[in-house]
Amino acid sequence: MLALSVKQPWAALLVAGIKTVEVRTWPTRARGPVLIHASKSADPRPDGWALVTTPEMDALAALRGGVIGAADLTDCARYVSAEAFARATEAHRNNPNWYKPGGLYGFAFQNPRPVAYHACPGRTLFFAVEGITLL
Repeated sequence: MLALSVKQPWAALLVAGIKTVEVRTWPTRARGPVLIHASKSADPRPDGWALVTTPEMDALAALRGGVIGAADLTDCARYVSAEAFARATEAHRNNPNWYKPGGLYGFAFQNPRPVAYHACPGRTLFFAVEGITLL
């Protein structure tokens, strides 16, 4: 299966359905189930951590260096302006000032679900992970 590495707490927020769009500088044509991998390093920005408000979310956001969930990748939208990026803040949960000239891409996810933690190294782009079967 394909996996996407995401820094915590963003990975946990995706798996919990609080964040429904992951922002990248590159587009994708991939669609379908994608494993959510929590990278080894965490994002120090307070924006995401402020959304971790329960003990369950704390536990999920504490996991690093492995797959923690899955979701269905359903779309890839391009944010061509700071205004377009700001309009989608509720979905991607990033500060609108985070927009980068030249455009960003939003990977839309639906049907998020946790999976049993599976330790594995992450990568910058999509990568294959073996040994995980989704029901």
